[in-house]
Amino acid sequence: MSIDFVVHDADDSVGVAVVEGIQAGQELTGWVMQGDRTITFTVSDSIPIGHKLAIRDLAEDDAVMKYSVDIGRAIKPIEKGEHLHVHNVKTKRW
Repeated sequence: MSIDFVVHDADDSVGVAVVEGIQAGQELTGWVMQGDRTITFTVSDSIPIGHKLAIRDLAEDDAVMKYSVDIGRAIKPIEKGEHLHVHNVKTKRW
């Protein structure tokens, strides 16, 4: 089994793509490091390597959790399998 994305903490809401060429409609397998388990689902967007994807649905204003850290807020509803980037997340940095 190959791993397409990594999730560090069981409470995270995003995973990070670790392979190139992820296309919309592709079924991915992710490794949740905390608990050493895998999750599988289909993505709705193409995801560049190193970018985030939603591993659960997020409502507008929900915290985006990565590495157990609140890194931003959803600026609109985000469905499981969507690409997270500046078009749907407001970072905590600025």
